[in-house]
Amino acid sequence: MRRYENFNANWTFLHGFEPAWVHAPQSGETVRLPHTAVELPYNYFDEKLYQKAFTYQKVIAWEPGFEGREVSLVFDAAMADSVVTLNGVEIIAHKDGYTPFEARLTPHLKAGDNLLTVKIDGSENPEIPPFGGQIDYLTYAGIYRDVWLKVTDPVSIHNIKIETPDALNDSKTVTVKVMLANHTQQDASGTVRVTITDKDGATLASADAAIAGKDTLITLENIKQAALWDLDNPVLYTLTAEITTEHGKDSVSSRFGFRTVEFRTDGFFLNGQNIKLRGLNRHQAWPHLGYAMGRRGQEKDADQMKFDLRCNIVRTSHYPQSKWFLDRCDEIGLLVFEEIPGWQHIGGPVWQQESIQNVRRMIERDWNHPSIIIWGVRINESKDNHDFYVETNRVARALDTTRQTGGVRCIPNSELLEDVYTMNDFVLGMEEMPGNNRGRLVIREQAEITGLSTKVPYMITEYNGHMYPTKRWDQEQRQAEHVTRHLLMLNAVAGDPAISGCTGWCMFDYNTHKDFGSGDRICYHGVMDMYREPKLAAYAYASQGDPSGGVVLQPVTFWARGERNIGGVLPLIILTNCDYVEISLGKTLTKRVSPDRQTYPHLAHPPVIIDERSMTKEEFGTWGLRWMGGTITGFVDGKAVKTVELPADPLPTTLQIAPDATDLSAGEKDTVRVILRALDQGGNVLPFFDDPVSLKLKGPGRLIGPELSSFKGGVTGLWIEAGDEKGTITLTATCRPFGSQSITFTVA
Repeated sequence: MRRYENFNANWTFLHGFEPAWVHAPQSGETVRLPHTAVELPYNYFDEKLYQKAFTYQKVIAWEPGFEGREVSLVFDAAMADSVVTLNGVEIIAHKDGYTPFEARLTPHLKAGDNLLTVKIDGSENPEIPPFGGQIDYLTYAGIYRDVWLKVTDPVSIHNIKIETPDALNDSKTVTVKVMLANHTQQDASGTVRVTITDKDGATLASADAAIAGKDTLITLENIKQAALWDLDNPVLYTLTAEITTEHGKDSVSSRFGFRTVEFRTDGFFLNGQNIKLRGLNRHQAWPHLGYAMGRRGQEKDADQMKFDLRCNIVRTSHYPQSKWFLDRCDEIGLLVFEEIPGWQHIGGPVWQQESIQNVRRMIERDWNHPSIIIWGVRINESKDNHDFYVETNRVARALDTTRQTGGVRCIPNSELLEDVYTMNDFVLGMEEMPGNNRGRLVIREQAEITGLSTKVPYMITEYNGHMYPTKRWDQEQRQAEHVTRHLLMLNAVAGDPAISGCTGWCMFDYNTHKDFGSGDRICYHGVMDMYREPKLAAYAYASQGDPSGGVVLQPVTFWARGERNIGGVLPLIILTNCDYVEISLGKTLTKRVSPDRQTYPHLAHPPVIIDERSMTKEEFGTWGLRWMGGTITGFVDGKAVKTVELPADPLPTTLQIAPDATDLSAGEKDTVRVILRALDQGGNVLPFFDDPVSLKLKGPGRLIGPELSSFKGGVTGLWIEAGDEKGTITLTATCRPFGSQSITFTVA
């Protein structure tokens, strides 16, 4: 049977590469994958630090279990231009930095020790997407995803493809294509057995068939009592295919779900039900670690998108992302728009052929994920290129007839070769551009964008972002406008049944090239910062979720008379999913205010806006008078469900150390995020607190980030990575107003 195990430990890492190194083990740093070649500062660095060659080596000792079997290594991804050598012989080269590749070791293994060398190159090779032009994100070098040792019999299963053609029927059908790997062209006659089980291991259906060449198609019919995969109940089943030949057995399992998806001219439909898509774009990047985040961090991003931001879709901008992230989307019911690597630039013939192969590799890797609802087969924001995009669409449709294609553009009147017209609409904000005389416009009419006389399936895939970059500690009036722009887009899209939905730019801030961002190598485009700490605009999304999943009550204010121009806090936006709020000032004044459905008629939960319609400036107190504390209380079904206290004299009161978890696993590159917040008496983040904090770690692990950090807008973050030994890790934070505070982690 198959052996498939993690191969991440005990790699030797070196800066640079010399051809002679492939013939002998080199001395270097011992690392565990996933690994980033260069750990960068939070900001203000030179991205050329990783734009060069690096070397990874590992000795593979011969095992008796390799005899007569196929032995390979599966790389989930490496950035980029990977060349794998075994015992001095090159066995595979893989240019793409985002899709997996398999290095077949069998012909070159020998008794004793075998030297594996992997050269990767962080240089931006113009023959590889997304390179060749300027790109607004970083592509951190390294073997940044997992590597797996795979040992099978000579005839094995290469891949399986699962489809559910009649998912909405009471009696359901599953078709599965079982694809074989047979490198030495052995006799592949035998049988294949396919079994479907639920989460408890109970069998729903099974079928047997004779192996029919390289690909065997099997249909399982009359499957009763199978639940649908949907947003609120994402039921997953496991399909296991097992082959038996004269060379032995092999089995592969994949999860899937019963569901239907369709973009139509009247919106998006999941299982025949119209759902308005509401989400954000996501880069797969973290401070310091770059792309090299393991399973826990990948899953945490999905959880935050679904449960904290209350989104129902994520776009994987601008490349295929980690299987751990996609697996988690399957598990929690978060829809995915997945696209090929690229950003505006289309290269020459070699580049285009590589991009076409990216379409193939992306779909073949991910076609069983029920969360994925559309394939992005166009280079993000590129110009039209008829022949190229005819081919990317042809390949996608040939590989998968169950999903539509989309192509994200930012130009109007673009040739529609895809099934869905997906558009980055940045018209909101263009009123500030010289020569614009249209005034403030939230979204453009579909016909103006497409140039077509009839409606087509349509989705807005980016908005805001670079049109209004906002830091978490920016001045309050900018924060309010940032919030307003996201609310306006969400409201406009919700009110147009011809728009399937929208994904805003973007989930969190990200490091970028010198050519973009704020000059410090950061694009402050997110509704969260790079540590995934929410900005106020994050609550524009979170507040659209039902209060049963979490009450949101977030005033868009730092609560100070002199923070805004001229002074005061009116108009005061309160992002909430409550039925109404009560605001109290001092001991005598209390006002009850309902959500502003006049301004935002299409939102499920409009914000409450305190302005002169509900409270006069005199009631708040004019300039020069004593400032008062405030209390805001949210009500659902007539009951008070959440209260926010806003002190008139905020002082550093509490150092909050908030880890995502305190349990870690030894020997797994397990990494947990820790957020530090400086809070006032009411438990609010102090928005301009920027004191330094000293961080010390004791125990079997390491701190990712500087030991001396500074709060940024009252918050800073770090990651703790478990080592190979079990034990206890203690993190101690020392900061002037708070003294020292510690928290303990268990590594098991």
